Order: sequence, then structure tokens, then C-alpha cells
Amino acid sequence: MKILLTGKHGQVGFELQRALAPLGKIHAVDYAECDLADAAAISALVRSIRPDLIVNPGAYTAVDKAESDSGLAHAVNAVAPGILGEEAAKLGAWVVHYSTDYVFDGTKSGGYMEDDPTNPQSVYGRTKRDGEIALRESGVRSLIFRTSWVVGAHGNNFAKTILRLALEREQLTVVADQYGAPTSAALLADVTAQLIRQRQREGDESFPFGLYHLAASGETNWHEYARVVVSEALSAGRPLKLAPDALRAISSSEYPTPAKRPANSRLDTGKLRRTFGLELPDWQQGVRYVLQQILREP
Repeated sequence: MKILLTGKHGQVGFELQRALAPLGKIHAVDYAECDLADAAAISALVRSIRPDLIVNPGAYTAVDKAESDSGLAHAVNAVAPGILGEEAAKLGAWVVHYSTDYVFDGTKSGGYMEDDPTNPQSVYGRTKRDGEIALRESGVRSLIFRTSWVVGAHGNNFAKTILRLALEREQLTVVADQYGAPTSAALLADVTAQLIRQRQREGDESFPFGLYHLAASGETNWHEYARVVVSEALSAGRPLKLAPDALRAISSSEYPTPAKRPANSRLDTGKLRRTFGLELPDWQQGVRYVLQQILREP
């Protein structure tokens, strides 16, 4: 099987290169090799490689910057998935694509299900929602995974930011009224690889393509997440200035950002677990795995 992978230097793209390696020949690209804002370049790349599968973690993920850079965010997040889908459909290929909890407004009291109405409150969320729609409307066979709070050893993320600040500061404020499940890039990659294998075994007729929520089990808020990160680093012997008790919980209103974040980012993963017979690990397990890798770095 020939696989075209976008966003190879991102958190998920990096892990996908590892997880997908046993499944076929991977042609992994980044911005320099294919600008996802360039529709013609996308079409030319797909036509030249002629993949059997396109895996698309590539995205414009600078959530706050997207508010003032909506044109580029739209091109990468909303338009590119549709083009990938159209080109894949012409080849008889299929697509795996990743979306986000930001497609919801965060006002629901429980976990969001796949058929809950979307109501994104930011440019990033709207463009990711529109990308889902464009991919579905292309008619290609696809798996779309919505996930939340991605963390990986490779790339930039909340855990790395907290570790950096904990080396510099003795006190830190972190938002405590936004809830979700930190999800490791490795989990996303491993589940993706497992389902690709299943599709190879079953073929297209019986395989349940569609939209699924894929996130770690459990829930937390950013403040408690930060406490776990600091505690794990101290236990590993990192000489931090910041102690867990020096993390002060604040409300979202005390930390305004250009892009509005969902207060509730919890995703109900029941459809995925029932359909594919999966058990998803608790978020702390994934975060600890990632931290072990980060803390081994010099």
C-alpha cells in the first residue's frame, strides 16, 4: 500500500510515520514539499504519487493567530481536505483526516457526540468544521477523527510550555474552567494504524467509514493538567523553580485570548469504542508516556 502523509513534522504526523511504517510505503511531506494552502500543488502531488491512502494530520493549528489570519487558516483547514478527497476519489483511494473539539461551542454539560450540532466559536474551529464538510462532500471514503488537547514529545504543546515556564518562574496562573482530555499523538497514531489494518483485512464493503470521536479517557482541566506535568517532572528529578502548589487556578475571563476556547471539550468516544472494540487509556497514562520522552531529552 502506498500512503501519502501530510504534516510530517507536526505532533501527530511525527508519530504516524512510526505507526504507519509497517503498513506500506510512506511518502511523507511537510510545508516545503506541499503547501496545503496551494490547491494546485495539492492536486499535482496526489496525481504524481497516486497513493492508495491519504492520511492528513496537516493543519493550521495556531488557534489565536488564525483570528487575524483567517484566509490562510481557511485555505489549509477548510479547502485542502476537500481537494485531497476529490483527488483521492479519482484514484479510488481513501482518506484519514483529523479534526477538533473546537467545532463545538463548549456549552453542553456532557461529552459531545458525533451527531451533536456544531457551533464553532473561533476561526480555527470554523475552518476545521468546514474541512470536515468539504471532505464528506467530496464523496471519498474516509475516516474523520475529532480529537482534543493533543500532546506529543515532538512539536510544541501545553505540557512543554508548562515545563519551560516551570524552569523560569516560582508562580504561574492556569485556567481551571475549561475541561477536556489531553490525548497523546502516539494514541492517535496507533489507533489510526490499527483501523487501517482492519480495513485492509475487511475491504471496503464492510468497513465502517465515517466520523468518530477519538480522545483519551477521563477528563481534567488545564490547571490540574499543569499540576500533573509539574509533579511528574519533579519526580523525575528536574530542578524546577515552580512547585505544584504554586500553580494558581484562574477563570477564562481572567485570561482573555484572541480565540474563544470551548469550556467543555469532552468528546464522547462511545461510537468508536463500540464500532471497533477498542479500549482507550486514561489521559494521565498518555501524558506520563509523553513526559517520560520529553524529560529524557537533554
